[in-house]
Amino acid sequence: MDRQIYLDNGATSWPKPREQFDKMVDLFMQIGVSPGRGSYDQAVSAQEYIRQAREKVAGFFGGPDPERVIFTANATDGLNLALLGTLAPGDHVVTTATEHNSVLRPLYHLQKTREISTSVVPFDGQGIIDPEDIKKTITPRTSLVAVNHASNVLGSVQPVAEIGEICAAHGIPLLVDASQSGGQIPVNMAKMQASALVFTGHKSLYGPTGIGGLLLGPDFTINSTRFGGTGLESKSLVHTQTFPHRLEAGTHNLMGIIGLSLAIDNLLQLGLERLHDKEINLAAKLYDGLDEISGIELYGGPITLHHVALFSANIPPMHPDDLGAILDADFNIAVRSGLHCAPLVHEILGTGGQGTIRFSLGRFNTEKEIDLVIKAMYRIARRN
Repeated sequence: MDRQIYLDNGATSWPKPREQFDKMVDLFMQIGVSPGRGSYDQAVSAQEYIRQAREKVAGFFGGPDPERVIFTANATDGLNLALLGTLAPGDHVVTTATEHNSVLRPLYHLQKTREISTSVVPFDGQGIIDPEDIKKTITPRTSLVAVNHASNVLGSVQPVAEIGEICAAHGIPLLVDASQSGGQIPVNMAKMQASALVFTGHKSLYGPTGIGGLLLGPDFTINSTRFGGTGLESKSLVHTQTFPHRLEAGTHNLMGIIGLSLAIDNLLQLGLERLHDKEINLAAKLYDGLDEISGIELYGGPITLHHVALFSANIPPMHPDDLGAILDADFNIAVRSGLHCAPLVHEILGTGGQGTIRFSLGRFNTEKEIDLVIKAMYRIARRN
């Protein structure tokens, strides 16, 4: 295969739309100065662009207030803001075994430094969390429920609206990690009854790396965890406490915000539902094709519309790193191997010692590519 088949979109989508990125650079060359730091026309234009981008993000994700859209470096950055800025000593957090290390590691840090406690809810054979298990785990000390909307190992989409109902009934904030779902399936913060939602721009939104966001409900208050210049109240040594500035210190990533805004425009123009239907159909074709091959173990299926377009596989006893290397070197197929920064998922799957390979599809994959991947896996399985 002369042309690479890229199936690592769950890490970073690629390729990116050329026209979208050309426009991003052109816009940055026009207004790429410090927003909110001057009264001259370019600075005002940059600030206005960021204001409009907040409105666009709030609309896309069902956020209640554009002023409570916080731009971050990525989803990990947003999750750290949410967790470190809200949890206090003695708090109890309910989370799930589908979580990424961007949730698990901050929680572990807070267990050691603030003596919070956590309860981890397992998933079933299809990778789904039962909302009743969340309900049973809530205690009088529970101050937050943190849920991964879509697993980055299995592709399973959680029933966050049902979980949100339970949280609302108990008066407990719900934090949703939409890293994998944002840009693939509809994500509506209001319908989820989420108090906070985190997303990243470089995956299914097809934006640049280095930009993401944290959306906050009206009653979810986060303390500042970083301090510095905002362009406001510069005489005061106390960091500005108005939103969004209380959580945004320093100069904005204007090029990233421009790229994110254009990515949302492009996605809405192409049609979220149409793109998801195409990707999920290709993922199902790949899953079903591999399922017919003796010697291949699959995780996270069967693929349905209640999935994002990714799943994991192994060819035992081959190490997934070796399988990934063979797919790359012999067939020019790019996949992700290992634990995918989600160790609890693999612990439950029984793959915690080495992990799996992950196939994660994107908008530029084709049926011909899927046929070639099935043939490649068949050849590897036969000689294993």
